[in-house]
Parts: sequence; structure tokens; C-alpha cells
Amino acid sequence: MHKLQTVVAAVVAATLLAGCAAGSAAPETSGSPSAGAASGDTLVVYTNSNGEGRGEWLTKKAGEAGFKIEIVGAGGADATNKLIAEKNNPIADVAFGLNNMYFAQVKAADALEAYEPAWAGEVDASLADSDDEKAYWPLVKQAILLGYNSDRITPEQAPKDWTDLWSKDEFKTRYERVTGLGTATAQLVFAGILSRYKDDSGDLGISDEGWKQVEQYFQNGSPAVAKTDLFARIASGEVDMGQMPSSIVAEREKSFKVNVETVVPSVGVPLAVEQVALVKGTDKKEQAQKFIDWFGSADVQGEWAQQFNSMPVNKSAAAKAKPEVVEFFNGLKQQDIDWNFVQENMGAWVEKIELEYMT
Repeated sequence: MHKLQTVVAAVVAATLLAGCAAGSAAPETSGSPSAGAASGDTLVVYTNSNGEGRGEWLTKKAGEAGFKIEIVGAGGADATNKLIAEKNNPIADVAFGLNNMYFAQVKAADALEAYEPAWAGEVDASLADSDDEKAYWPLVKQAILLGYNSDRITPEQAPKDWTDLWSKDEFKTRYERVTGLGTATAQLVFAGILSRYKDDSGDLGISDEGWKQVEQYFQNGSPAVAKTDLFARIASGEVDMGQMPSSIVAEREKSFKVNVETVVPSVGVPLAVEQVALVKGTDKKEQAQKFIDWFGSADVQGEWAQQFNSMPVNKSAAAKAKPEVVEFFNGLKQQDIDWNFVQENMGAWVEKIELEYMT
């Protein structure tokens, strides 16, 4: 178990899929992106990482650097679907925050254009698009965690793994379970659980025991409440624990006046690596490329890390990350997940879960 104090840094990677990297798991908004068109030289930026003031901060900083941007927020899966649906008439110019699992889908739909940022040599290319002609590049790492109220539960009493939540009576009804799978964080949680039960002869590559775990997760959890933050529910005592990307923990602890510790199962945790990409067909290509060069630079990513407790992939920016964040990630055990298997099956898993278990 790890305490994410002033912060710890939130899919999927070369780390998760190279990493389903990304992803995303990151702090995300829910809901579908609006289709507001850009005016003049405004760059439309789709992201699932605009929560906790990120969108406002980025808009302000970009403006100071000479960019006029419009942030359009959505959950990871929703933003992915939107980019694919709009590929013949793109609205977005740039997308960031999605993980490799999502960006691989967008690329396969021919909705991204390969571009090598000016800072490409400052990041580990293995975390980016696996193709030689890379269409997306890494920005920050996120850990997808199970967090619990440490004011009510001691480390000795806390769950040791996700499966404890529905297999031990003391945790039943005390954890928040999702009511939708449109976010990277939710999908990465299930990727981490289902990949433990891989079975070539099972339904969608998962054994009966694996699907039983999903069923028990939904049967014994407290459904998420629309427009009510998990940390608000923890503060009120309504629930004690739930899923969270690492970078939101410190700020939410302050905002809701609660203390949260996180669980690292013996198998490790899913690691998300958020990416950035140029949308194919943008009529502001040169400006969009300049924005990517600026946003992924060591200076900007270093500021982003300080402001939002993130762990930059850019080696120079990592030196500017908060020491506790660096320490957390250095000591973090990453779950060994076959992200190619996850990517191939996630769409079908989501459909099955929504139809059969999410009631």
C-alpha cells in the first residue's frame, strides 16, 4: 500500500500496450465531446485529461504562448469513438491524454497523421506508437489504483487486491462500482482483472471464473452516483473505496478533506501512458504541429507536472516532477498485461459487461 500524499501521480503502455499506455487512464470528464467548430485559427483539442483544472490551465498557458485553443473533454472511450466517427470530416486538430489502446484504434481507422515532435529524442520511443512511422507520442504516466479511506480503514484492515472487495464480507457495498465503461480508468481496471483469467477456450478469451469475478464486482458494489465525486462519497461515509488514477489523489484529498491510501496488489497495477497525436485532415496542420512541439516540451511538461502531480515521460521534464511522485513511480510494481490481447478484446468485453452485468 502506498500513501499518495502531496501527490502521486493516473488505461497504457509500451508500458501498457507499449502500453495500452496511456492512458488513461487519467483524470477524465464524462460525456460526449461537443461538436463545436473552431473559429479562425482556433485549434480544437480533444482530451480525456482536462479535469482538475487541466483544461483551463492549458488554455491559459497556450494563449500566453500564442496559441488559441478550444478544449473538448470526454472519457477515453467516448473521445476515441468521436475521433473515429469524424475521420472523414474532422473537427479536432490535436488529441491528447488517450492511451495506446485507444490511439491504436484511432490510427487503425486512418484518423491520425504521423508526426515526429521536436522533443521526440527526449522520450522513450518504446512508449509511443509501435510502428516505425509513429502517429502518437507519450506525455505522462498514470497508475490506475484502488484507493481507500485511511481515516476509517487501517493498512492492516484494507483490501490487498481488487478481488477482496467482493469476496470478503467487510468490503461488500463499501466500494464504489462503475455504472459506465466510457472512461479509460474504468476499462483499465477491468483489463487488469480480466487479463488474470485469460483462457483461449473461454468466452471472449476469458474463463468462466473470470466472468464470475466481473459479476461479483457489480453485484456487491455501491453504484456510482451521477455528478457525485467518489471522494465526496468517501468523505460522507457513503463508501470507503474505489478506483482512481494516481494524479488526482492529492488534490482530491485536499478538496474533500479526506486521507486516502492506495492498494498495490501482488500482481502490480495497470500503468497508463498518456499520448498526444495530430488528427489527420486538419486544415491547421502547421499550427497543430507547433502546438504539439510546445505542449510536449520539457518546459511545459515540467510545469504540468508541478501543477498536476504528474510523472512526465520527457526525461528533462521528469527532473522537475515532485520528488514524492518520482519516488512513487520508481517503487511502483507494474502489472504484466498482454495489451495486444486486451486491445483485441476490449470492445467485446465492454459490450458483454454492459449487457449482462451492468444493471
